[in-house]
Amino acid sequence: MLTSHKFTRSIFVLTCGLVLTACTGARPHNLGVVNSMLAPCPETPNCVSSDSLDESHYVPAFKLEASSEQVWSEIKLYLDSQSNMEIVRELKDYLYVESTSTFMRFVDDVELHLREQDGIIAVRSASRYGKSDFGVNKERIDDLYLYLSEKGLVSEAVK
Repeated sequence: MLTSHKFTRSIFVLTCGLVLTACTGARPHNLGVVNSMLAPCPETPNCVSSDSLDESHYVPAFKLEASSEQVWSEIKLYLDSQSNMEIVRELKDYLYVESTSTFMRFVDDVELHLREQDGIIAVRSASRYGKSDFGVNKERIDDLYLYLSEKGLVSEAVK
């Protein structure tokens, strides 16, 4: 028979487990490329996109400084090396990645769209939950940019 303390602790553990599982959430239905653009960011500050017209969500696209094949291949190598990132959908000009935080298991959605005719890769990173992301999405895109730019593969695209 469970004592009151053990029962309370069991309920707490069960509740924490359910909350942490819920953080993964369902994949958004608005992801992908529509009319050559990535989905707009929501009004909340937990999203960045090179397609954003709103300065608070805007990050520059990556300007190709090497062949698109070389850059695309290096991006996939980078993503595969990240323990918290999983490529979910891969097309010749589009990558959809889920990034899961280590502690709370929050899932963020990351998209990369190769626009070879423009010589750029458009980027988007957005949290599924909450309002603030403490800059995590911008930092994720900045880290990828830094990795590629240090190899001479991309530079910052002008808006």
